[in-house]
Amino acid sequence: MRVVVVTDSTAHLPEGFAVRHAVRVVPLHVVMDDEVGLDGIDIGPVQLATALSQRRVVTTSRPSPHEFAKVYQDELDAGASAIVSVHLSRHLSGTWDSARLAAEEIGAGKVRVVDSRTTGMGLGFAALRAAAAAASGASPQEVEDAAVDAAALTKTFFMVETLEYLRRGGRIGAAAALVGTALAVKPVLHVSEGRIVPLEKVRTTSRALARLVDLAADAAGSGRVELAVHHLAAPDRAAELATRLEERLPGSAGCVVSELGAVIGAHTGPGVLGVVILPSATR
Repeated sequence: MRVVVVTDSTAHLPEGFAVRHAVRVVPLHVVMDDEVGLDGIDIGPVQLATALSQRRVVTTSRPSPHEFAKVYQDELDAGASAIVSVHLSRHLSGTWDSARLAAEEIGAGKVRVVDSRTTGMGLGFAALRAAAAAASGASPQEVEDAAVDAAALTKTFFMVETLEYLRRGGRIGAAAALVGTALAVKPVLHVSEGRIVPLEKVRTTSRALARLVDLAADAAGSGRVELAVHHLAAPDRAAELATRLEERLPGSAGCVVSELGAVIGAHTGPGVLGVVILPSATR
């Protein structure tokens, strides 16, 4: 029995990870003014950061059910017995719903669609855990369980330069965005119950970075932990954060650094810095 794992481009898996772990990635769509492209294929972090700096209008949209159905059918035709499709939170995007509709079109219970209730490497770790289970010969239910368990365990914390991008995209309320702007703070946020939620207000970037380390350490506990650092157009700060996390967390299995793609980056803006923590624990 061969189970194939599918995810979407908001997982922001580091370069080469998807191929190495046999994970199919379906890209979301990005629109810059009248220019339409695929996240991570036609439009990447550099193009996004440039567009935002030029104050171009950047919007995003989900893949269509047809796009998902084609990927599913291709894998089934190639010999897959089942597919586990793991996606970003349904509260942040309609991507999960597109995947669900495609699964219904394929029928016969061949495709299981998972709402990870997170995004970024929270989603990425879930997809990788599912892929590891699939590679070991696990059943479709066991592969799905691996994704659900990993996603539930992940914690995601991040800081942004401004809440304006999240407000524009409807990912955070106008009142919260206004408070953050008025106080000229560096907002620290987290993903909770599938939604992006303000957590704290910190006065400076250096304090926000230190707070990310503290929050990661609290979430990690004393055991082994997998870590990921995300950023957009802030490679030096991302490297500093990764180093500080490695020093603070002796149980780290290594920290991967991944620049955010166009879809998530468009809603957070340049300068975003985040950390995803996955403590080691299984069902």
